[in-house]
Amino acid sequence: MSEFTVGETDFLLDGRPVRLLSGALHYFRVHEDQWRHRLAMLRAMGLNCVETYVPWNLHEPAPGRYRDVAAVGRFLDAVREAGLWAIVRPGPYICAEWENGGLPAWLTAGLGARVRTRDERYLAPVRDWLRRLLPEVVSRQADRGGPVILVQVENEYGSYGSDAGYLAELAELLRAEGVTAALCTSDGPEDHMLTGGSLPGVLATANFGSHAREAFAALRRHRPRGPLMCMEFWCGWFDHWSGERAVRDPDEAARALREILDCGASVNLYLAHGGTSFGGWAGANRGGELHEGALLPDVTSYDYDAPVDEYGRPTEKFWRLREVLAGHRAGPLPELPPPPAALDRPADVLLTGWAPLDAVLEALGGAETCSLWPPSFEELGVTRGLVRYRVDVPGPRRPYPLSVRGLRDLAVVYVDGERAGVLTEEEPRLKDPVAGPARVELWVESLGRVNYGPLVGEAKGITGGVLHERQYLHGVRARGLDLDAFEDGVSAVPFGAPPPADGGPGLYRGTATVSGTAGDARLELPGLTRGFAWVNGFCLGRYWSVGPQRSLYVPGPVLREGANEVWVLELEGAQGGGAGAVRLLPV
Repeated sequence: MSEFTVGETDFLLDGRPVRLLSGALHYFRVHEDQWRHRLAMLRAMGLNCVETYVPWNLHEPAPGRYRDVAAVGRFLDAVREAGLWAIVRPGPYICAEWENGGLPAWLTAGLGARVRTRDERYLAPVRDWLRRLLPEVVSRQADRGGPVILVQVENEYGSYGSDAGYLAELAELLRAEGVTAALCTSDGPEDHMLTGGSLPGVLATANFGSHAREAFAALRRHRPRGPLMCMEFWCGWFDHWSGERAVRDPDEAARALREILDCGASVNLYLAHGGTSFGGWAGANRGGELHEGALLPDVTSYDYDAPVDEYGRPTEKFWRLREVLAGHRAGPLPELPPPPAALDRPADVLLTGWAPLDAVLEALGGAETCSLWPPSFEELGVTRGLVRYRVDVPGPRRPYPLSVRGLRDLAVVYVDGERAGVLTEEEPRLKDPVAGPARVELWVESLGRVNYGPLVGEAKGITGGVLHERQYLHGVRARGLDLDAFEDGVSAVPFGAPPPADGGPGLYRGTATVSGTAGDARLELPGLTRGFAWVNGFCLGRYWSVGPQRSLYVPGPVLREGANEVWVLELEGAQGGGAGAVRLLPV
């Protein structure tokens, strides 16, 4: 078995200096049937290693209830078969533009800034989780014949806190649970981040997208010895809903990569292949210099302008980076694998069934609660989805403004059954005043929990209250609809036919008949405003007409020749009086 260690100035493989040429690929953002293709693409680009995070909230949706933790082991087995090493970043916090930075909402609810510290209310569940996860990693370490050579302690902790004892406890836990691979931390190349996020005796790495010499000089001020490594070379960037598409020039990215390698450093391309935040798991950021400003929800696509695009295809950036990497590999690089099968002709989605949101909530939602104050999503056990709040305006009383305090993130409001407007954090007051008596319904949607900065873990829903003029309205009935409720199908939903001509909010059901090759495709939903879509029970994620994303990626393994069932949960209602032709299109 090969021995991989961290030397005074280099990584060492059986005592020989070795450079890590790694690329990030998140197993949870790629359909499992496509792992091997994407790993082969990384090898063909000239990489010898793959890096992945592990999202805790995906694998433990409720305390002590685990979901397919073995997927981590299966992915690492595929990495070994592909002839690559592996870097594992198990968190517990991962960022990754993922819901809540990978932390379960059931854990962060009520903890506030106590998360990511030694507070026992946070650490006790962390220990339980890592003890459940780590056997999948430990058994696949290089000293046991597996691919794992490096395990990260937490993630970019220096940009969040300074509890060095927390990091030390995590490192001790990793060792106690059998991690013999080298440990590392990763942070931005700023003094306060490297001070807060590094650990004595643990390799420190830096994250940046350019100016490698300056970044490594900062790292050397804190760590005079040890291998140099850029753990996240940002060769692209992520997108926000209603924002512009992020693009980085391929030649400029290649020059930045060459500078890293000219410094004698190892590198991990973030990302080599981004994939997709299926299942509504895309996170959100907060704007402003201190990440406390307006909410910026992340789009479903995690293409990231990566060298291997969302569909697994090589981009111009792939070829430019491959040229740079080829100069640091012995012998010719592997050929590209055959491309995945792709849909070869469009297929219309015939939407024949529809159910209003109230009926969907009745069939798939949780129990209704009644309390003086509106409960948060976390109190209702809702991770990704929406909550219907009902409250009465007493009367008789004159018209007054109706507003929501602490709204996170968006509410479609109905007064006495008639739509009255859409509220957001920035615009939490209805345009028209409301007279009493009246019944008010607020369908509140989470647009993704914050994944980076001091507001990680903030609650969703109505976190303040509903006000009529300055008066709080008490006696709130609330019922949640979590996306996980769709995992068992929609047979309990009472679909009517045909769908409404005006494309009103609700759950649409239809069929797409695929004739020819059933392969990679994209789902286009013209006219619809915002919601989620499924194909054959597989949740593709959120769509939203504000862009920049215009369609949803459908992995080829999800489709089949012949009839394919499609569900569309439209939350606001179609634009312009009706939905257009929903279609499956070739990529």
